[in-house]
Amino acid sequence: MVDERNAAKGAAADVDGAAPPETIEAAEVTDDELLAAPERGSVEELLDAGAHDELDAMRHSTAHVMAEAVLDLFPDAKLGIGPAVADGFYYDFQLPRALQPDDLEAIEARMRQSIAADHPFVRKEVAFDDGRAAVEGQGQTFKVEILDDLASKANAADEALPDITFYEHGPFSDLCRGPHVASTGKIGPFKLLSSAGAYWRGDEKRPMLQRIYGTVWASQDDLDQFLWRRAEAKKRDHRRLGVQLDLFSFHDVSPGAPFFHPKGQLIWRLLERSMLELQARRNYLEIATPIVVSERLWRQSGHWDLYKDNMFLVESENQTFSLKPMNCPESTFVYKARKRSYRDLPLRYSEYGRLHRNELSGTLSGLTRVRQFVQDDAHIYVRPDQLMDEIRALLGEVNEAYGWFGLKPRFSFATKPDKAIGDPALWERAERLTMEAFAASDISYELKPKDGTFYAPKIDIYIDDALGREWQMATIQIDLTMLPERFDLKYFDETGAGVRPIALHRAIYGSLERFIGILIEHFAGAFPLWLAPIQAVIIPIADRHIDPAGELAAVLRAKGLRVEVDTSAGRMQNKIRLAQEQKVPYMLVLGDREIEARTAAPRTRAGEQLPAEGWEALADRLAAEAAARGA
Repeated sequence: MVDERNAAKGAAADVDGAAPPETIEAAEVTDDELLAAPERGSVEELLDAGAHDELDAMRHSTAHVMAEAVLDLFPDAKLGIGPAVADGFYYDFQLPRALQPDDLEAIEARMRQSIAADHPFVRKEVAFDDGRAAVEGQGQTFKVEILDDLASKANAADEALPDITFYEHGPFSDLCRGPHVASTGKIGPFKLLSSAGAYWRGDEKRPMLQRIYGTVWASQDDLDQFLWRRAEAKKRDHRRLGVQLDLFSFHDVSPGAPFFHPKGQLIWRLLERSMLELQARRNYLEIATPIVVSERLWRQSGHWDLYKDNMFLVESENQTFSLKPMNCPESTFVYKARKRSYRDLPLRYSEYGRLHRNELSGTLSGLTRVRQFVQDDAHIYVRPDQLMDEIRALLGEVNEAYGWFGLKPRFSFATKPDKAIGDPALWERAERLTMEAFAASDISYELKPKDGTFYAPKIDIYIDDALGREWQMATIQIDLTMLPERFDLKYFDETGAGVRPIALHRAIYGSLERFIGILIEHFAGAFPLWLAPIQAVIIPIADRHIDPAGELAAVLRAKGLRVEVDTSAGRMQNKIRLAQEQKVPYMLVLGDREIEARTAAPRTRAGEQLPAEGWEALADRLAAEAAARGA
């Protein structure tokens, strides 16, 4: 699962105003995977080239060529790191001045010269001390820091200092684990995209570097398609459409926390209502737990040691509390509030808990990366014999919910990692039953061996949006040990013996804020009828038509439709244009003829003129369309 904390760490300041690729496509970290996430700014992260397949290797190689060009133009530049990322690459630099758009053009030109020269990438392995001396001699202080941290880690483990590797091409050499393509001439069509600020090691107390983003592809067609998608993504940017459609705003009095306007809050409530209806059919029990919680809870859950820096802390009467960053540990207190019998299970607790995570200000990005959000969490406690049926039902929930938006989910199943905790037999049983649940549901999935969390196998769900961008969405984690063991959960079986339940962590929307941001971009703000804040606008041609327009609005509202009457003084064509800009699904123009016949001819936001219908028939048809809850 992608670690959002490591994506787009810097303060976004793109030269061309577009979001960098990994900001657009960042995936969401689920609650308890934070326990297993790599440390931000760790030596493991800094040495990871992100090159996991052939295209990644090309992207990482292009980052090296870019670093060569930057050093050519700015000989005193200090190098940070330059990994491959989703759809491209970046490299961080400390430079004598801020980059301008013309600088990217100059860097591109130098890169093309290096690619045309077809320099081979040569791997060189050297003794640690020799490599460190070489890097220090080049004045590359950030690279020296990486090596010093690597040495400290080896010393702490009482291990010998490792040999280190460099990759050279032409005049350029860089500390690097690789891999790379054979030579610079093997690099495909590329383009530099933008620059942004990025704190060294993601720490706002460390130097601010300049990060240059780029993309490279195997063919010109692939590059052209990516650039088209990127331009289209800019048009669909939820931050821009959120303002245009009057859905939400952000203010510096509460950074990273959206202020939902009436239309945006209505979308939020429609999503919540739909999920609550689904959960009611499945006998979920809704709970609510406190937002401010003692550090004792987080120490018991294991989050405190690994996640304290991401919590908002509160001191009161010599005690430390935090705003909760996740819901799962608190559900155990509801479970333990009374003695549980095997007959009580499964217990399905849902909670729309308001969560807070102390993200760096430079990483915040509209609704898709916030400090305050609400998740559609559920924690389900089951007996082992109930596990397969419950997973099968959860897969059905995911398919149903995503179907409301015309989205087709894809599933992956991550199994036991090498450093897992808990009973191996229980792991084996949980994995077998999960795969049987997939088979029984006739749902295909990608198997990811050894990619589960240390305490749970997990199912991750992905979707592709209208631009073909992949988003990681829902997750189902099969918690065999963390909540059951750490919080001493039990139910009593037929013999009266205490037995550990299995806890299922599941979210379908995930963060509702992030989900709304994704939907805005997927639909380009043109929501399906059931989700549109305003479903129809009635446009009276003249002032004498205003009262009858109110009568038509009453007929539509009686069927549960959300309707506005445009009583402004503007011309009819301007009112139609405004409604189209607001992505309203239907416009109903009302004049003498329509009022006399009590009919209306709907005009769609796409400009299609539909046949006239009687008011009551129109209300019934639109209400049925909205009730169908589909895209």
